[in-house]
Amino acid sequence: MFILLFSVILLLLVTFGISYYIVHWGLSPSDRDEKETYAYMYSEYPHLKQWVRRLNSNQQLLETYIWSDDSLKLHGYFIPADKPTNNTAIVIHGHKNCAVGMLHIAYMYSRNLHFNVLLPELRAHGGSEGDHIGMGWEDRKDIQRWIAEAPRIFNNDSLKIVVHGISMGAATTMMLAGDKTPDCVICFVEDCGFTSAWDAFSYVANTRYHCPTFPFMHLANRISKWKYGFDMHEASAIEQIKKAEKPMLFIHGQNDHYVPYEMVHKLYKAKPRNKFIWEAPNARHARSYHDYPREYTEQVKAFVNSYLYK
Repeated sequence: MFILLFSVILLLLVTFGISYYIVHWGLSPSDRDEKETYAYMYSEYPHLKQWVRRLNSNQQLLETYIWSDDSLKLHGYFIPADKPTNNTAIVIHGHKNCAVGMLHIAYMYSRNLHFNVLLPELRAHGGSEGDHIGMGWEDRKDIQRWIAEAPRIFNNDSLKIVVHGISMGAATTMMLAGDKTPDCVICFVEDCGFTSAWDAFSYVANTRYHCPTFPFMHLANRISKWKYGFDMHEASAIEQIKKAEKPMLFIHGQNDHYVPYEMVHKLYKAKPRNKFIWEAPNARHARSYHDYPREYTEQVKAFVNSYLYK
């Protein structure tokens, strides 16, 4: 009897421990080092080093801060276009990344499309405050604040804004698109976003840690709600996308095994209208631009230009 009781207690403790670890892995604040991120980006995209050096010498890579609705100080960078323009891209990084990790997309908008670029850091990432990661759900409200502050940041009251996110940044973009956004927001680009936080965590738990959804994810969600007040079911890009009216370009690598490729088709199907899709052959997670920079740029340029210049 004692052995049976001990075994049950041990099993419960192990289940709780694994579930707690899933929450800790997914929602604890990012400790991504900015200098290491710069080094990584320069190794993957060597042309960025000279570009960033030029931006810094011309004082065009600038820092800014805003306050969230729940009084968190949020950090970001912005890059004014070389010539005055209304066209502006808000470029959103992924899970446990930072603004520097999106410099390749900033380069595309700045150098190839001649946009202003705003690079916000999501709560609990980089220089932004927060005791847990919002998985796009809480972040969508923060991006609304960045949109509201963008005219001040760029000293321009006539901005036309494209919101472009990768991975969790793409989920943020889709969740934002389901809410009412100001008229200055023209369209959205989502690159390899997940259908919901629940689906994303479940997939990682199943594939990386070999844990079945039940009971581990159910317990993990209870821990998340108890510790952070965060419900993984609520953070649903696919439910938000059903309400999205403004145009969206969906991008996904066909060899993505982190946010599985199949998710983009569910998301694309869920959006009622004004939708376009481009699939990058053989590209892994968040590598579509890396593997196909020219094609990626052409797809984004054609999409945004068709709405910015209507």
